[in-house]
Amino acid sequence: MTKAASAAAKDFAAAGVCGVHLAWADNNGIPRSRIVPVAGLADAATRGVGATSLFAVFDTHDSITYRHENLGTPSGDIRLVPVVERLRRLAGQPALAWAPVRQLTRDGEPWPYCQRAVLEAQVAEAGRRGLEFRAGYELEFAVAPAGSADVLAAPGHPGPAYSPHALVGLDGFVAALLHDFAANGLRIGQLHAEYGVAQLELSLAATDPVSAADDQLLARQTIHAAARVHGLAVSFAPLIGLGAAGNGWHLHTSVRRQGRNLLDGDGRPAGEGAGYLAGLLRDLPALTAITAPSVPSTLRLRPGYFAGAYAFWGVENREAPLRYVPGSALLGEDHANVELKTSDASANPYLALAAVLAAGMAGIEDAPALPEPIGEDPGGWTGDDREARGVGRLPANPAEQDAALVASPRIAGVLGAELLGAFRAVRASDAAWAAERTADEVVAAHLWRY
Repeated sequence: MTKAASAAAKDFAAAGVCGVHLAWADNNGIPRSRIVPVAGLADAATRGVGATSLFAVFDTHDSITYRHENLGTPSGDIRLVPVVERLRRLAGQPALAWAPVRQLTRDGEPWPYCQRAVLEAQVAEAGRRGLEFRAGYELEFAVAPAGSADVLAAPGHPGPAYSPHALVGLDGFVAALLHDFAANGLRIGQLHAEYGVAQLELSLAATDPVSAADDQLLARQTIHAAARVHGLAVSFAPLIGLGAAGNGWHLHTSVRRQGRNLLDGDGRPAGEGAGYLAGLLRDLPALTAITAPSVPSTLRLRPGYFAGAYAFWGVENREAPLRYVPGSALLGEDHANVELKTSDASANPYLALAAVLAAGMAGIEDAPALPEPIGEDPGGWTGDDREARGVGRLPANPAEQDAALVASPRIAGVLGAELLGAFRAVRASDAAWAAERTADEVVAAHLWRY
């Protein structure tokens, strides 16, 4: 790794790169980084860069909570070690490069609060079970002129949704995104004007789960940089306004055994594929506490907004939190996947994927019964109708999310006792902050955090 880092540093320096972002995401989904001079890259790859252990208990508003006993004082240090094989020069910031990090102890041992390590462990467990996962994100975000305090008051494009002329005024930004994503090694499936006010969406190509989480962080950096050059700001927040459509970061996954896509079926998955989907459905309330964990996340999950307010699954039903996307003669069996809609930018991508993999693998192992799919929006049903179909409301506030998380040994167990304690402490700190503010104030405070 030292030789690879030294060679990369030499090439970067010759190309005019001055520094390298060492990047990770905290327990609020917020990207954090340290920049090292390019000449220090090899040393960072060998010994890491020092950082406080308290990043694990930063809340969304950059307050440090000491409610988690193991990180209850300002003492402690960790090492941030770049993953050299993921190094990229940033096309939109040509003087800088980027790499995700592993978080290690001062002695170079695994640190129990490293979210990337949690996902790596689940991928390794999948390998032991003969399973291979693929994952990809759809990223929704709103655009506004740089310096705007409110996207709704100063939308970055006029709409209509999905129309080509909505983006004519953003032509330079769109071109930069297409160029910079390709140059940064990120493949886009599509990019378009979405349904919400000033909203865009792009989809990242599916890859292995760890790379998918890395790509999600790199995509954010790429989008922010392109926007800045073109006089824009982007908001990845779950909500930009209480009455507006939210920004979901929909997570698509599929699972294979010996090269066969287990989710392929005759209109619905069967066998182990059905078990995978049933496992996600069984743990969906706890999953949502990881994949949509912020206070604005709970405000986004409303009926009628294609966000997923109730626990059910459907075939191509965009109101379903678990949307089954079947293969077809045109698309092929490899296209079959499950989309998790209760996912947004406030989720740590490594933890989100780790929880999804764990829930799905438990379903493959236990084979819980998969109920019939639902093609409608249960939000329009009566309470009696939902009860008769076994459709419950997903957690609607932080207290309900926390209760669902601790009630699921499968999801809580993925994090481990230390990281679970830190995650819950951060969520409690956010909830206490929000309790003293109006919903509008909460949404506004999260607008530019991600």
